[in-house]
Amino acid sequence: MSMQQALNRALDEVLAENAKAVIFGEDCGRLGGVFRITDGLQAKYGEARVFDTPLAESGILGMSVGLAMAGFHPIPEVQFDGFAYPAINQIVCQIARMNYRSRGTLPMPITLRVPSFGGIRAPEHHGESLEALFAHVPGLKVVSPSNPHEAYHLLRYAASRPDPVIFMEPKSRYWQKGEVNVANADAAGGSPTGAKVMREGRHLTLVAWGAMVARCMQVADLAAEDSVDIEVLDLRWLKPIDTHALVTSVAKTRRAVVVHEAPLTSGLGAEVAQLITQGCFNTLKAPVERVTGFDVPYPSGDLEDEYIPNVDRILSGIQRVLEYPRG
Repeated sequence: MSMQQALNRALDEVLAENAKAVIFGEDCGRLGGVFRITDGLQAKYGEARVFDTPLAESGILGMSVGLAMAGFHPIPEVQFDGFAYPAINQIVCQIARMNYRSRGTLPMPITLRVPSFGGIRAPEHHGESLEALFAHVPGLKVVSPSNPHEAYHLLRYAASRPDPVIFMEPKSRYWQKGEVNVANADAAGGSPTGAKVMREGRHLTLVAWGAMVARCMQVADLAAEDSVDIEVLDLRWLKPIDTHALVTSVAKTRRAVVVHEAPLTSGLGAEVAQLITQGCFNTLKAPVERVTGFDVPYPSGDLEDEYIPNVDRILSGIQRVLEYPRG
């Protein structure tokens, strides 16, 4: 099934199993969302459990806080990642802190779905890469799937947590199809927690998440033609980061390149690079390289091919690491 279908099925099952789960957002009800992730759910479960909201992200997330305090499990959707900015106050000051502020008496079991990243040639504010912003906030968990199987199981898992989870869906991968074993999260290896090795290798580790995982897999195939054996690690959980899996992979290959769409400066790749350096300082053969977006506002669709890390840029990053030190 496609990632869109996998997410839809996961939400269907969550609604069926948890009478307190409610889904809402702009066009999430009758239309089924811009990307049809909630398609058919209002007809099946009714307008009290799957409903549309006004065009007001601060209101959507403020409503989520109230519903969680009343014992519900809200699953709100922000229609596009760039629309999350007006709701930052509610996310940071209420959702992330309420459990701490109430000494555990008011948990926030909110699963916030955010169609994320670029790759669909959308207008300005319809493509962003906000993972570092969310991951920096204590009290939030952040996750991003890379394929349909991961999307299904990670969303099911996130929606079962008592904590607020930011679920960043790579919108450019919504129509990617792949096998989904709904009965077994471990069918393709790994579990709904932590990072996951998507391809074994011995010369270098590529670390990525979301849409960049598929691109790194493509790069690894091309590198193999030149006898360069690349390991690809899908970080999946961006908060908390699976340090053990990260260090284990890089300790084996002794080289690492981190790939993400967000700007370079203070991006999540810097945190990943520090964790690698701290855990593998005595075994690294080269500094950790980052291949990222540029330090400019995320561009609209006509420029995103120049902005998003492409195959050539990632291969160049790999080459710099493999050739270190350079004379």
